[in-house]
Formats: sequence, C-alpha cells, structure tokens
Amino acid sequence: MDANIMSALAEPNRMQIVELLRESPFTVGEIAERLRLRQPQASKHLRVLSEAGIVEVQAVANRRIYKLRPDPFKEMDAWLESYRRIWEERYDRLDDYLRELQDKEDRDEE
Repeated sequence: MDANIMSALAEPNRMQIVELLRESPFTVGEIAERLRLRQPQASKHLRVLSEAGIVEVQAVANRRIYKLRPDPFKEMDAWLESYRRIWEERYDRLDDYLRELQDKEDRDEE
C-alpha cells in the first residue's frame, strides 16, 4: 500500500474531492464551486491527489478535467482485505468464546 495515497486521502478537503469525483469528472472550477473552495486551494488539493495517482487530468480544449483513477482504490481494497480477514477471524473466536461462557452459565444454573 502506497503511503502517498493514504497521506493524500487523510486531508478532509481531498476526501471531499474524491467523493465528488465519484459522481463524474469535473474541472477545477466546478470542484472549487461545489466544495466552496477558492480555485487555488482546489488546484493544490488536486495536484496532491494527482501526484498520489488518485486522480488523472485530461486536457480538453482549454479545460483540464479531473477524474478518479480506479487502480489506487483497488490497491487499497486489497491491502485492507488482509486486515478484514484478521478481524473476522478474531470476531469468530470471540463469538465462540462467548458461546462457551453462555453454555457454561446455562449448565451452572441447572
């Protein structure tokens, strides 16, 4: 898992940009307007997201259109999957243990 991706997504405005770009591609002006940011702020955040490989820029005439790249999210999902399995196994063991305690308690009451 690339630390640049996690670092880029740790900033709340950048997460809002990612959420917005899930809908569709936007220009920096549209992003700034929708998130009520100044255009230089939006540009700075987009540059960080672009450097992390999260967004890509497409030049169309004199406009720059930003859209999400799926690869970093696939990478993040694969990385999280290993932790998801660990926690599911731990919850299963906890569930078994609690069931044993309940069974013991039921036997003691009889």
